[in-house]
Amino acid sequence: MTGKDPLFDVTDKICIVTGGLGQLGAQYVKALHERDAKVAVWGRHMSRERAEKKFAELGFTLDENIRLYQVDISKKDDLNQALDDIEAVWGAPDVLVNNAGIDTQPSAPPEVSGPFENFPEEVFREVVEVNLVGTFLACQAVGARIKKAGKPGSIINIGSIYGMVSPIQDIYAYKKELTGVPFIKPVAYSAAKSGIYNLTRYLATYWGKDNIRVNTLTPAGVWRDTQDEIFQGNFCARMPMGRMSREDEYNGSLIFLASSASSFMTGANLVVDGGWTAW
Repeated sequence: MTGKDPLFDVTDKICIVTGGLGQLGAQYVKALHERDAKVAVWGRHMSRERAEKKFAELGFTLDENIRLYQVDISKKDDLNQALDDIEAVWGAPDVLVNNAGIDTQPSAPPEVSGPFENFPEEVFREVVEVNLVGTFLACQAVGARIKKAGKPGSIINIGSIYGMVSPIQDIYAYKKELTGVPFIKPVAYSAAKSGIYNLTRYLATYWGKDNIRVNTLTPAGVWRDTQDEIFQGNFCARMPMGRMSREDEYNGSLIFLASSASSFMTGANLVVDGGWTAW
């Protein structure tokens, strides 16, 4: 690439994106890759065929600057095996994007989307294990490698508006009217994502003098073609901008946090939510 702004340059930075084949994760991979970063794509269900298909949909292909790893971020062995390989090929990482996570969609069955009083303990534990414990373990493993290498680093934890504020249950009330079965946006995702914010602040102060910056990027609702029109209408009616986000509208913020453009920013929460939390 030519004519790069050095302030936002991520050329040759060694970047890890967890959940890198997801809707937003693949966008983060694309944004880093097209700016000449080296990108390690981590996913719990990883295959070359799946990656090639996903990236082709976004208009780019696998090359020597993308490496694929099957990693369950809740398992230390997976994390360290992937990191050993990355270091052997490229060196210690510069950037970690903690994007992997699971949530309960409006199409979920009633046993995992009913009233709080009956919410299954095992589902709560699973969501917290992936979204919060997995983020903790990835920060721990990658941060240790960056610190040992004595290089500056940027860790970007992906939050959620539902980690900052409670879900508006009225948005989902139509499900009961249509089907007779209520959908209650579950507590687990909110509880797990809210923990990300203080994990970020803790690590920002812990690693500050090591020049390892840790920030949170908070997105809002992302449009998907699988969402029904009633849900989209209800959600957009609450959004100050009157629409859900496009999946590529967080890429600029991600590059900002990964690059020297945010060199004095740590422990912060960059909210890109169309005004949702401004109400």
